[in-house]
Amino acid sequence: MSSQQRNFFRSIYKNILVTVKWMFFGAASGVLVGTVSSYFAKAIAMATAFRTAHPYILFLLPLAGVFIVYFYTLLGARTPKGTNLVLDAIHNGQRVPFRMTPLIIVSTVVTHLFGGSAGREGAALQVGGSLGNALGHVLGFSEKDRRRTIMCGMSASFSALFGTPLAATIMPIEVSTVGIMYYSALAPCAIAALTAHFIAERINPGSEAVMKLSGVIPFTWKTGAYTILFAILCSLVAILFCATLHETKNLAKTTIKNSYLRAVVCGAIVIGMTLMVGSQTYNGAGGDIIAACINDPKIRIPAYAFLLKMLFTAITLSGGFQGGEIVPSLFIGATFGYVIAGFCQISPVMGAALGAVLVFCGVTNCPVASILIGFELFGFEMSSYLLLGVAVTYLFSGHYSLYGSQKIKFNKYEPEVIDRNAH
Repeated sequence: MSSQQRNFFRSIYKNILVTVKWMFFGAASGVLVGTVSSYFAKAIAMATAFRTAHPYILFLLPLAGVFIVYFYTLLGARTPKGTNLVLDAIHNGQRVPFRMTPLIIVSTVVTHLFGGSAGREGAALQVGGSLGNALGHVLGFSEKDRRRTIMCGMSASFSALFGTPLAATIMPIEVSTVGIMYYSALAPCAIAALTAHFIAERINPGSEAVMKLSGVIPFTWKTGAYTILFAILCSLVAILFCATLHETKNLAKTTIKNSYLRAVVCGAIVIGMTLMVGSQTYNGAGGDIIAACINDPKIRIPAYAFLLKMLFTAITLSGGFQGGEIVPSLFIGATFGYVIAGFCQISPVMGAALGAVLVFCGVTNCPVASILIGFELFGFEMSSYLLLGVAVTYLFSGHYSLYGSQKIKFNKYEPEVIDRNAH
């Protein structure tokens, strides 16, 4: 056998070992993270159901905030960075502390139980990153493999909670650095996402909201032009949401330096806003409102609903309450799109679905994951609208992001490397 043949078989053998290694880790990550995340989702659902049945529990929200701050301090996380910590770990190869898992699970459930306005998928990214890192450490994976182990966990957790394995596969390898896709993590992330989704369907059967999209009009040059206008408007909403979150957090920290007092004040403000609105429509994640916008073309949505959700979410997270920003961004996009759909010559249902996806794209800078989420949630009937809308939104939304640690590798407007953090 020639040396060339020996090298060929060695490379095949090496490829087999690497493939088996990452397939095994993807499956193991999917089982572990998928199981934990599924019960996490069940706990949030139970907390939401209890609050809905006992709305007066909202008045304990300030005390819940004090508990969350104390819980973080007790476990040595005085300045929680949330999803930004996971993104930093991907960039720098740092470890994601295992304590993040109980911290984010308990604090997110408490936030939802007492009426804070927050999501859960952002929390899922943190849980998945923490567990993926821990599993890789236990199994003896090297330091250089840490990025992929974290991404696998993120995919598994996002898939288990959101029910979108395609988007869950892509988002972790797309979100950390705008302009770079970590394709080396594609296979294990896909296996982790599919495994976690399989487990979630058995632990929480029927838990995913059913959204039947109807009334999709044919795509023409005229509807395409309106889609561009629609995407620009959604981009502005996405920028406004990111700016509102960041500025509200900064204002709260500079105005009220004591974290316990900040939690009490922000919790009290959320209570006051809820009483002014007269319902708890804007408390919690808001998945029921998103589903209603898609399934009920006659539902009445106030023109200012998206603005109220922004404020509720920004004040909640500024007080130290935990959760995520992804479902609130879908709520904001769906309600905004539902309201302006007529202006853009599309049906309210189409506007809600398209708005949810486009605002999500604008706040995460993940165009591929956004298109896949649109397909998985609403089907392929709007494929042309989604493709054009996401492309325009990604360009027009600039370098804003929910996550300050998200790296912008390439300028969206010029063919140049800028390598800086998002706004």
